[in-house]
Amino acid sequence: MERVGFIGLGRMGRPMASNMCRKGFHLTVYDVNADAVAELASLQARPAASVAEVAKESDVIITMLPNSAIVGHVVSGPGGVLENAKSGALILDMSTVDPETTLRLAREAAAKGLGFVDAPVGRLASHADRGESLFMVGGSDKDFKRVEPMLKAMGSTIYHCGEVGSGTKTKLVNNFLAVASCQMNAEALALSQQFGLTLERTLEVLYGTTAFNGQLKIAWPDKVLAGDIAPGFTIDLAHKDLTLVVESANAAKVPMPMAAAAREAFSQARARGFGGNDFSAMVDAHCDAANIRKPRLAK
Repeated sequence: MERVGFIGLGRMGRPMASNMCRKGFHLTVYDVNADAVAELASLQARPAASVAEVAKESDVIITMLPNSAIVGHVVSGPGGVLENAKSGALILDMSTVDPETTLRLAREAAAKGLGFVDAPVGRLASHADRGESLFMVGGSDKDFKRVEPMLKAMGSTIYHCGEVGSGTKTKLVNNFLAVASCQMNAEALALSQQFGLTLERTLEVLYGTTAFNGQLKIAWPDKVLAGDIAPGFTIDLAHKDLTLVVESANAAKVPMPMAAAAREAFSQARARGFGGNDFSAMVDAHCDAANIRKPRLAK
């Protein structure tokens, strides 16, 4: 079995690495949060003192990090993965970053005799807890087969989308629809509240028409409409992803007026102090701004 390094033990990375440990993988782990490293050590992972130590000890180096800048620094910066990984190792980046970062790092990895696969995640932290993450994977057939057992240890659904960069690009398309729909749902439910409509009956009607969407029917009733705004995926992170969508689309000369409008709505929510809440709480932010009672299902 290949030796695996795991860098980034945040809300998503920690349960993913934990599931790998439970399924027999031998991990070397690193994070700036010592408590996260200690938690993985209790599952028999080997704690590392630096990114460089992880890279030197591993055949496959997994990164699960917050943004493009941090991924770039960890992989290609001083003391990073590229400086310290042995020839023939493979980098598996599961972060959500801009496509140019993915492609640049893949080129730099190839120049050093390293493989590179991008495999951003398409579900929430609660899915990661249960080992039910969804992965959108970009990489060669050979490299995909190499990382597939690791992805299966962390998730239940894996799509090989094409060559390097395809996973990251697919993630941005997916997140544009998932995140932007939150703003449309927020405005629709705020309007229903102001009209004095019954929330339960309004949802029943929407679920039976083409207005139906997965956020409104599957996610929201168990989150914001039940009064639970604890973050599975924060408004701050959703705003970051919409920024990646808009900027990547601009670079590709694809107009995205809906994405731009949604991003500004998320900017307003962040400015009003909602950034750390679950992204379903966009409806709370919108109602708060309009002085409308927050919609809640009867318990």
